[in-house]
Formats: sequence, structure tokens, C-alpha cells
Amino acid sequence: MISFSQLEEKIGYCFKSQKLIQSALTHSSVRHKGKLFERLEFLGDRVLGLVIAELLYQRFPNEKEGDLAKRSAALVRREACDKVAKHLSLQEFLVSVSTDSISNNSILANAMEALIGAMYLDGGLKPCHDFIKRYWQELLDEDVKPPKDAKSSLQEWAQSKGKPIPVYKVVECTGPGHSPFFRVAVFIESLAEVIGEGTSKRQAEQNAAKNLLESLSK
Repeated sequence: MISFSQLEEKIGYCFKSQKLIQSALTHSSVRHKGKLFERLEFLGDRVLGLVIAELLYQRFPNEKEGDLAKRSAALVRREACDKVAKHLSLQEFLVSVSTDSISNNSILANAMEALIGAMYLDGGLKPCHDFIKRYWQELLDEDVKPPKDAKSSLQEWAQSKGKPIPVYKVVECTGPGHSPFFRVAVFIESLAEVIGEGTSKRQAEQNAAKNLLESLSK
């Protein structure tokens, strides 16, 4: 069994149940042993969202709900979870069916959420709150203004030009179910389609929008 003491030191919490932390870090691609991973991921996603919402509510008392929602979306998305996971070197503790897949951003982000879910079940909300406040602080400090994602920016551009809203279509999905890879095309009237890629449909759509915006600025 892997020793998680070094990871527990990093996250500032010692698990009472080693089975919980082991389940959080055993990916669902590992048959039988990984059966709890996705359930813990589901729970951790909700806990992360709750804590981030509270931190934003306290930090930005004068912002409207819409701006808080934009900040929240940026802080709970896959890219943010992946960044924290890599900061913790979570890949060193994660058990997956393939060692190559451990570097997959999607898997690391899911493991981060699963770890938060396991922490919540083991110790309640306080250790989760303390951990998230500590490791998401840098991300909280990054943007003075509420972030605007590429899809929103592209839609605003299209509307300003009197064009229909952008349309996104998955053109290819490859890889196993636990580690998919998407190619998405974005269409806007009278413009050539542009492709974006990513380990989730949402990420591929965002990259397609970003690529099209960059082509429009040239």
C-alpha cells in the first residue's frame, strides 16, 4: 500500500481512514479497486464549489451575483484543479491503469476533487475549507476583475458584428472512456471553421473559441 504521509503533510490533514484517501487516489480505470473514485469526485466537486462560493462572497462584498459566478467558474474548472494537483505532486500518489495517463490533466483534476470529497467524509467541512483557502489563494489573487472566458468573448464579438452566436460541434473523440480527447469545431457565419482540442468537451470548445479569437486579431 502506498504511504500517503507526505501528501497528508502537504494538505495539512491526517486521514483517520486510510481507505478513504486510497480510494480517492485510485482511478476508476483500475477495475474493482477504483469503484469509489467517481463518487468521491462528485462529492468533492460540490464541496469545492461551496467553499469557493463562500470565499468569494467574503472577499468581494460589492460584486454582483453574475461577476461572482464568473469568478467561481474559473476557480472550480478543470484547469484550476489540475494546477493545484500538480503543485501537490498528486501524480506521485495516484494509482491508474496506465502510468502514462497519470499526467493527463483531466485525471489529475478529477483526483483533486476526489481527494477533497474524501477529506470531507473523513473530517467534515473545516479541513476542506482550510485546504482550499490555502491552495486556491494564488488563483484568487490572479484576477482583479472578474474573468471572461473565450466562449463568452467570442459570443460578444459575434453579437457586436451582427452575426449569429457561435456554434460548436464535436468532430472527433478518441481515447478510452476514462481519458478521452476531443476535437471541436466552432462555426460563425461567413467565417472558416476553427478547431480546438482538449481532454474534455468544454476545454476543447474553449480552445476553439480562443483560436478563432486569435485568428480574428491578426
